[in-house]
Amino acid sequence: MRIVALEEHFTLAEMVGRIPRDRIRSWGWPDEIPPHMRHDDQLADLNEGRLAAMDQAGISVQILSAAGPGADLLEGIESIRYAQDYNDRLAESVRRHPARLGGFAHLPMGIPAAAADELERSIRDLGFRGGLINGMTNGRFLDHADFEPLLARAEALDVPIYLHPGLPPAAVKDTYFTGLPGDTGFLLSIAGWGWHAETALHVLRLVLAGSFARHPKLRMIVGHMGEGLPAMLARCDKVFSPATNAYLDRSVSETLLNQLWITTSGFFDMPSFMAAFLSFGADRILFSVDYPYAPNTAGRRFLDTLPVSSADLAKIAHGNADGLLKLSDIDSVQG
Repeated sequence: MRIVALEEHFTLAEMVGRIPRDRIRSWGWPDEIPPHMRHDDQLADLNEGRLAAMDQAGISVQILSAAGPGADLLEGIESIRYAQDYNDRLAESVRRHPARLGGFAHLPMGIPAAAADELERSIRDLGFRGGLINGMTNGRFLDHADFEPLLARAEALDVPIYLHPGLPPAAVKDTYFTGLPGDTGFLLSIAGWGWHAETALHVLRLVLAGSFARHPKLRMIVGHMGEGLPAMLARCDKVFSPATNAYLDRSVSETLLNQLWITTSGFFDMPSFMAAFLSFGADRILFSVDYPYAPNTAGRRFLDTLPVSSADLAKIAHGNADGLLKLSDIDSVQG
């Protein structure tokens, strides 16, 4: 069975080394990453090691994105060139392995107009499949007016934006996640809870601020089995409606079911899948692993246990991604 995974990460040490250490620290990353979160060798491998790990799990295609820190920590032309260099480096690997790898563009989000231009360059010149954004930018969500050019460009290019979690702002971290032992507060602020809650909030802000209504062909993706949104759709519809919110042209659930896709990345348990499946349906779920932060083999074992029809399994494994990301030019590789 053809299997496409699209929240799969890479990092190049020489690129991270171009960002001053004090800026990385100010972004919220600790000086020492907990050992179980370090995957330096796997993140840096864009060749045989990565392909071997894919083959072990029968994964046909990975769509790669640069893990942070990134261009948003730099300013001006330095930020733009950084994003361009990162994308060019990824494009080299995609050209070496065109049947196995694709890319999401890394964007200089601190300069929204430049981010829109780099998204277009990455799609038209490098053959990438969309862009990936890591959470907020300088304390602003994507519903801020500054980001309208980027949303409009993604809509015009007919490519999705993958909204990935980012680190919480300092004020949120200090209020919600301090005073806990050891690494507990940091972990709670990211994969233990904070990442998912903030990304869900980010999506809901785009709905309630009218961003999706202004850009009806805009398509977005979130990972981690929907970042908790499947369990909240009915509740949101009860609280918000076009009658009470002038920016809503549809219900919250209608908006998201029309313009949002979700992936399985890193969530390989049946209760969260069933909530996603019952809320979003097979047409809106995309398989992903979150490699190397989750192992490919674990994601594949979970995929093989899904209690869905063969037709729905094919949609989740590759069909939805093939359509959304226009992957017809990537050869089918059987796993």
